[in-house]
Amino acid sequence: MKLSGPVVFEQFEQVVTRNDPDTGLDAIIAVHSTARGPALGGVRLKTYPDHAAALDDCLRLARAMTRKTAAAGLWLGGAKSVIVCDPKDKTPELLRAHGRFIQSLGGRYVPGIDIGTGAEDMRLIGTEADVVTCTEGDPSYLTALGAYAGIVAAFEHVYGTGDMSGHTAVVQGVGHVGHHLARMLTKSSATVMISDVVESRARALADEIGAVVLDPAEAIATPCHVLAPCALGEVVNPGTMDDLRCGILAGVANNVLSDDALAVPLAERGVTFVPDFILSAGGITFLDEQLRGGDEDSAVPRVLEIGDRVTSILTEADAAGVTPLEAATALAEDRLAEPAGRH
Repeated sequence: MKLSGPVVFEQFEQVVTRNDPDTGLDAIIAVHSTARGPALGGVRLKTYPDHAAALDDCLRLARAMTRKTAAAGLWLGGAKSVIVCDPKDKTPELLRAHGRFIQSLGGRYVPGIDIGTGAEDMRLIGTEADVVTCTEGDPSYLTALGAYAGIVAAFEHVYGTGDMSGHTAVVQGVGHVGHHLARMLTKSSATVMISDVVESRARALADEIGAVVLDPAEAIATPCHVLAPCALGEVVNPGTMDDLRCGILAGVANNVLSDDALAVPLAERGVTFVPDFILSAGGITFLDEQLRGGDEDSAVPRVLEIGDRVTSILTEADAAGVTPLEAATALAEDRLAEPAGRH
């Protein structure tokens, strides 16, 4: 589903582009909402087939960040930036130029890491932008911890127990977040199967935790109790919907569904979908804690609240006869409507 277009642009506070031939910067920043505070969102650096695809990705990710921060109860907004660049062409000059681009928004957008960027990149961006996150440490572990808490809650809701021993879990993508989640699921005595486009990464993790390695092309169709997409989004789309053989779809990839409308046929198939913007909020909760002067230890109790949030959303969806995505979106919209300054 393409989001770009004049009607959709009206839903965003600000969409700006920057092209700097001197440094090679070709970038987009989409600020979806600052209704609850400065808009937080990662800096994604990757190649795209064309600029329309880059714009659409940036818009979808920014909207998802607004839902994520609002549903988590954070007084932050949602945004995203995209640098159209082959990762091998990334340079300090390009990142500093992106920092100047971010700074031009006057603090409305607060960047963090995403696909193609890391802590060192944030430090370089921070030489030009006043406020950045993820300059020290990696929020991926806490993203995984929140996802794990949410998956346990979903298991209890669907199967009547949070005990995953004897149950199967497929983790699709074992990069920053996925490898932590796979370890947590293994420690819970679940039978864990993993896949990754980098086969050596999957093999190394499988040897460490005793997981089964799946071909990435087959992961989504593997029978399992829970499928956790943890890499790129839109893995569930009209072309893959009929391949699903899971009871629960719960991953941290942004925009797991290619279109929100797919939540209805998912429910009709008996698949319980835990919205990714609910499940993946552990990392931004940690960043919010850092911005408040806290640390990982003080963030953990807040991250574990994701389990209770998942239980509440699934219970509300059942009671109201709606999909979990509708219930989660309603939660985010209700919080966006709260008067500013209540925090």
